[in-house]
Amino acid sequence: MLSTIATATESNANGGELSEDEIFEVLSNRRRRFVIHALKREEGAVEVSDLSTHVTAWEVGVEPEEVEYEDRRNVYSTLQRTHLPKLEEKNVVTFDEEENLVWATPELENLDIYVEVLGTREIPWSLYYVGLAGVAVALLLAVATGTPGFAAFAPLDVGMFTATAFGISAAAHYAIGRRMRLGNTEKPPELRKRE
Repeated sequence: MLSTIATATESNANGGELSEDEIFEVLSNRRRRFVIHALKREEGAVEVSDLSTHVTAWEVGVEPEEVEYEDRRNVYSTLQRTHLPKLEEKNVVTFDEEENLVWATPELENLDIYVEVLGTREIPWSLYYVGLAGVAVALLLAVATGTPGFAAFAPLDVGMFTATAFGISAAAHYAIGRRMRLGNTEKPPELRKRE
């Protein structure tokens, strides 16, 4: 499961802000997410051949120098014909077809993209916080009603436990979230599960 949160004031080619639907459309394709990840890590223009090498390496799970020509050629071709024009249309990259160069626009640089990658047995952070709030309410009710085993605790104890649990959870969420942003790590966030 993959969920994405993108925040920024973005402009599309018409000078307006990118809608949530447009952002999700751009990010709906894994190859485009890999392109965005690579461009957020680079300064200036990137050759399409270098970009296609990195995207191919991430797709097949090898180092860039181990990429086979046939694999890279396929990625290069679809980047040129499909993905880079789509990203340019949304004003998140500039693509010079004659020079075969692509670079991030200021809009892409300002776009903060958080990708939450979940395995089949993992829960999203939002559900985790709902569960934590449920535990806090249950504890408070147990203390307030004098439930055996909880009658010795005061509501202040429950409040301190709740504040500590939410504080530690928020710190962990922040640390994990920084690593799950496109462009913040060597490999894209969705590939980190392989390691």
